[in-house]
Amino acid sequence: MRRVIFNLKGGVGKSTITCNLAAISASKGLKTLLVDLDPQANSTHYLMGQNGHRIQTGITEYFSEILNLSFDGNKARQYIHPAPYPNLYVIPASAELSELLPPLEEQGKLYKIRSLLDKIQDFDRVYIDTPPAFNYFTRSALIACESCLIPFDCDLFSRQAIYHLLKGINDVRTLYHAKLQVEGVIVNQYVENAYLPQKQIAEISAEGLTIIEPYIHTSMKVRESHDACMPLIYFDKDAPITHQFTRIFNRIEQFTPKKSALHAPIFPEKTLKLKQDEEQEEIFNTQNF
Repeated sequence: MRRVIFNLKGGVGKSTITCNLAAISASKGLKTLLVDLDPQANSTHYLMGQNGHRIQTGITEYFSEILNLSFDGNKARQYIHPAPYPNLYVIPASAELSELLPPLEEQGKLYKIRSLLDKIQDFDRVYIDTPPAFNYFTRSALIACESCLIPFDCDLFSRQAIYHLLKGINDVRTLYHAKLQVEGVIVNQYVENAYLPQKQIAEISAEGLTIIEPYIHTSMKVRESHDACMPLIYFDKDAPITHQFTRIFNRIEQFTPKKSALHAPIFPEKTLKLKQDEEQEEIFNTQNF
């Protein structure tokens, strides 16, 4: 099973969710690969530690070889590196990855991540972290995966980004990958008993998107685990937030793609346009209150 974690808004906890789900997967005995496609390389740093940026072969080198026509499919595994945890592996990113975006966009070789993963099929689970933009890297990740998970931090701008994201996913399904499914929304940085998060979650659920429970609460443990470069399942396996991530993992492990929906848009284009217009009006009213 291959999953991409994606939202067009930054700061929603995308890398944190990706790394912790991958680490829990590995802790349960599943051979798990995390592919870092974000030039910020936060997932690489989180899982590989302070020396992550020193790794010489990763996704940047892979794309460089694709552009230079020097990629050797027999050496696909050279980009994969074991994390310091059993069953967990990483294809790391680096800041130089952003320099490759213009030529990759120009050449439009959107199937290269899928092609790479097809050459290394002995992983039980694959998680892909993406930048907060609809560009070559995110489109390639969506084409390579069966499922998309959407982080949501109960913010108005994050909610608006979801509708732009869904429109992009509709386009990817239509043009490249009809079997791509939106698995659901993961609610992050949830503040219990606050009115706004409850309101926004209820509205998103009413619009037909699956909310994957439980919600991930705001916790200092996350920042502490970032500082230690250690996923929560290893940093503090008994912390409440670790249990929240584990329950989410158990929920998504039950996911089965809906065959009847393979060619149907997630939301009709007209509905998406109306939602985007509504969000723009709400933002305008908020800023001019």
